[in-house]
Amino acid sequence: MNAVNYQKQLEETLARIDAGDHVPTLLLHACCAPCSSYVLTVLAEHFHVTICFYNPNITDAAEFTKRAEELRRLVAELAVKYPVTVVVPEYKPEEFYEIARGLENEPERGKRCEACFRLRLSFAARMAAETGAEYFATTLTISPQKDAALLNQIGADAEALIAENAAGGGSPVYLASDFKKKGGYAESVRLSEVYGLYRQNYCGCAFSKRDAILRERARAAEQFEG
Repeated sequence: MNAVNYQKQLEETLARIDAGDHVPTLLLHACCAPCSSYVLTVLAEHFHVTICFYNPNITDAAEFTKRAEELRRLVAELAVKYPVTVVVPEYKPEEFYEIARGLENEPERGKRCEACFRLRLSFAARMAAETGAEYFATTLTISPQKDAALLNQIGADAEALIAENAAGGGSPVYLASDFKKKGGYAESVRLSEVYGLYRQNYCGCAFSKRDAILRERARAAEQFEG
């Protein structure tokens, strides 16, 4: 079975939007400023964007605040067609640890990550519905370390659940994407350098930080032995 071309789907959706006179609203789940940089240069040319920084997986309150403030700074400085609004829901790490229970030793890209994606995209879908946004999306597909097919399936599942529970009227549409394609990830790295953005060497949770430390120690040991 051929893999779905999510980048092509995105381009076709944007072309349909541009063919009309209406500028739709979009709720964008953002994991951090570096990943948001390129994504915003794409989406804020076609949508009125509200960024939702919902990331209860982040290790601690200080790290959460640092990433949120860096996102606010990026949005204030980034030149885009339509204004972008940033919303930062309350930091509640217990929501992440609840879904991660029993999955603490899962590898990166394993079941714990999938549960984390579902938590965050489901929240974004609900917020999109509550605020009347016409679309919702996530910056997560820009990462080469993330499975775009899995993320897009989770987004579609969240869309379906919101539609099922909607009491009549419209519900938000999930905007499929694979932002890493066509040089998207490389451009996010470039923009991060241009704006001097704070970048991290781990996804955000305590378990990914643990694994990043172990990788660094292993590399240091190899260099020492060499």
